Amino acid sequence: MSSTAEKHTFQAEVNEVLSLVVNSLYSHREVFLRELISNAADALDQLNFRALTEHDLLGDDKELRIELVRDEAAGTLTIRDNGIGMTRDELIGNLGTIARSGSKKLMQSLSAEQKKDVSLIGQFGVGFYSAFLVADAVTVTSRKAGSDEAWTWRSEAKGDFEIQPAERNERGTDITLHLKDDCKEYLQEWPVRDVVRKYSDYVRWPIRMQVERTTGEGDDKKTETETVTLNQARALWTRPKSEIDDDAYKEFYKSLSHDWNDPLAWTHFKVEGTHELTGLLYLPQKAPFDLVDRSKSGVKLFVKRVFIMDDAQEIVPEWARFVRGVVDSEDLPLNVSREILQKDATTRFIKKQVVNKTLSLLEELAAEDAPEGESGRYDTFYREFSRNLKEGVYHQHDARERLAKLLRFHTTHRPEGSDDDTLTGFADYVARMPAEQKSIYYVAADSLAAAKASPHIEALQKHGFEVLLMTETIDEWVVDALREFDGKPLVSAAKGALDLPESEEDKEKKEAREKELRPVLERVQKALDEHVKTVRLTDRLTDSPACLVSEEGAMSARQERVLREAGHDLPEQKRILELNPEHTVVQKLQNLADDSRFTDWAALLYDQALLAEGSLPSDPAAFSRRLTDLMANG
Repeated sequence: MSSTAEKHTFQAEVNEVLSLVVNSLYSHREVFLRELISNAADALDQLNFRALTEHDLLGDDKELRIELVRDEAAGTLTIRDNGIGMTRDELIGNLGTIARSGSKKLMQSLSAEQKKDVSLIGQFGVGFYSAFLVADAVTVTSRKAGSDEAWTWRSEAKGDFEIQPAERNERGTDITLHLKDDCKEYLQEWPVRDVVRKYSDYVRWPIRMQVERTTGEGDDKKTETETVTLNQARALWTRPKSEIDDDAYKEFYKSLSHDWNDPLAWTHFKVEGTHELTGLLYLPQKAPFDLVDRSKSGVKLFVKRVFIMDDAQEIVPEWARFVRGVVDSEDLPLNVSREILQKDATTRFIKKQVVNKTLSLLEELAAEDAPEGESGRYDTFYREFSRNLKEGVYHQHDARERLAKLLRFHTTHRPEGSDDDTLTGFADYVARMPAEQKSIYYVAADSLAAAKASPHIEALQKHGFEVLLMTETIDEWVVDALREFDGKPLVSAAKGALDLPESEEDKEKKEAREKELRPVLERVQKALDEHVKTVRLTDRLTDSPACLVSEEGAMSARQERVLREAGHDLPEQKRILELNPEHTVVQKLQNLADDSRFTDWAALLYDQALLAEGSLPSDPAAFSRRLTDLMANG
C-alpha cells in the first residue's frame, strides 16, 4: 500500500459553494456541530440497517454511538462515529463532489417498504462543508464496515483536497476540525454541551464526550476524567402514545413552554403517506405573555429529531400562535431556511396538518360536557383565546367554517339558572330560532351593558328573536367575513331595514303613520341635513324615540370609529335617522311650530341616538346647552 498522498481537484467551484454555505444556508456558525452530528447519525443508521441482513457486520463492537473529542493543545475538535464508514472512492465521491450525498443515494436505492425502516437525516450533501464555518482545515479518517483499509481525506477548502492511506483499528469515521482562532470556544465543555442540547438533543444515538471533574481541596484535590452522555436520545413525540402517561406529557409541556401550569389539552399525532410528519401540540390554560407578538409561534420545528428553529411561524398560522409544541418532519432538508419554508410544498402540507389537528382538538373540547356548576375546558380556553379564533375566521378562508362553529358570544337568551357571563355558539342559536325567523341577528357595542341597552334590538326582543351581543372590536369584521352560518344570513340590528314579520293590519297602520308624519320627517331632514342621509320611520324601536342605522353593506359607526382611532383618514359617512312614530317625543314634534325649537329638538334626538349607540355628539357643548334649555322650559 502506497503512503503517497494523492491530490484531487474538487468537482465544483469550492469558494462559491462555501460562500453559499456561510452566507445563505446557515444563519449561525454553531450549526456546524448539528450538521456533523447528523452525518454521524446517518452513518450509524446505515450500518444499523445493513446489519439487519448482514449479521456479522457489527462484529464485537455492537454499541453504536457518537463521540466528541476535544484536544485543547492541538486546537482540534473531532466528531467520531462507529458507523458504516467510507471507502477511498466514497471519500472522493462524497466529500470531493460538493452537494453529493451517500445517504441520499442509499435512499434512492431503497424500496418504499425499506424506507420505513431507515431514518437518514442529511440527504443533501452540503452539511459536511459547514465545518469550514469554524475550521481552516478538516481531516476525515474513515474505515468502511467489513473492510481492512482506512483512508484519510484532508482539505483547507482552497480548491483541492488530499487523500492517502491511514491506520484505523475499527470501522467508522473521525472528522477532525482544526479550529480557527476565533472559534476556540468549541474546545470548552459547556459551549459544546449547549449546542448539542439545542440542536441534537433527540438524535436517537448516544452522543458522548469526556469531561474533567475536580474534587477535593488542598492536598486532597484531584482531577478525574469521566464520560458523559450529552443528549436525551429519544424524543417523546416519537414514542407510541401507549407508552406515555399524562404526567410525562405534562412535564414535557412545561420544559418546552416554560409554563408553570399544566396544559389544558394536547394532541399527539403521526401522519404517513406522501409526507411523513410527527407532532405533539398543546393548548395552554393561560395566554402566554408574548401572545401579542404576531411574529412568534410556540411550535418548534425538527427534521428527523434534529432541531431546526424556534417560533416556526411558517408552519403555524398567525391566529394559532397560542399553540405550543413540536413538529418533526421526515421530508424537509436540515439546512432549511425561513425563505425556503415560505415556498416549500412540504411546508404547506405541515401547516395544513397543524391547523387540522388544532381544530380537531378544539372541537373535542367544545363537545365535552362540563361538570354541573363548573366551566368546561373549552370555556377556559375560549375566555383566554377567543380573539385568536376570530382572527382565524377573518384571515383563513379554508378553515372559516370550522372556526365559526367554535365561536361564542353573549346573547339576549337567558336560560334558567344562567348568568350574564353565559356564552352561546351559532349552532345553538340556530337550534333555538323560531320557525318565522330567517336571520341570525346581532348588535355590536363597546360593552355588554351598552349592547343589552341598545335601542336597535327593542323590536327584535318584542318578537321573541334572540340577539347576539358582540363586544369585541374584531367581532364586526368577523361577521363581515362570515356573512352567514348554516345558510342563515348574519344581520346587524343596526344596519338596513329589519325583515320583521308583520300583519296586513300592521302594514296599513304603518303606511298611515308615514303619510301623517311625512311633514315632520321632511322638517327633521332639513334640520339635520348636514348630519344624516335620510330620515324615516322605524320598525325596530318600541321604547326609544330615535336611533341611527347604517345602510346595508356599509361600515358601521363603530368600525368607522375604530379605524379613525387607528389613524385612518375616512370620509364622513352620513347615516339614516329612524324615528319611532309611537313615541311621545316624536308625536309632540308635530305640534312644534317654532322652527328654532323644532331644530333644537331634532338636534337633541340626533345626539341622543349617538349616545345610545356609544358615540359622542360632535358638539358636546351645544348638546349640553340644548338639554339645559329643554329642562328650563319644562
